[in-house]
Amino acid sequence: MVRGLHHLALRVADVERARAFYAGLLGLPELRRHADENGELRALWLDLGGGEEGPILMLERALRGVGPERGSGHVLALRVEGLESARDALMTAGVEIVDRTGYTLFVCDPDGHRVGLSVFDSRTVR
Repeated sequence: MVRGLHHLALRVADVERARAFYAGLLGLPELRRHADENGELRALWLDLGGGEEGPILMLERALRGVGPERGSGHVLALRVEGLESARDALMTAGVEIVDRTGYTLFVCDPDGHRVGLSVFDSRTVR
């Protein structure tokens, strides 16, 4: 029945500030922008590797459904080419690394969502 990740939606206080982190710093390509009735940016969709077919990261000012008012306990883990180059880019941007394993750097986005930048290859674990 399930064939993979379709999208992940994160509630953010400021879509442009979140865009600067995910598209600017982390380099995720922008797919779509959605404005509200006043023309203000309410959502931004970013490519997580599959283009319009997904998976997609949706940065939204408001989320549908019942849930907490802010952030989450979840981790968005993104694959990176190398930990040291990711570490250098984060340090240059002034983003604090809050935890680290041998395979993953953990940071927080501007809204407090935990983000992992990982080189772990789950295909090699048996």
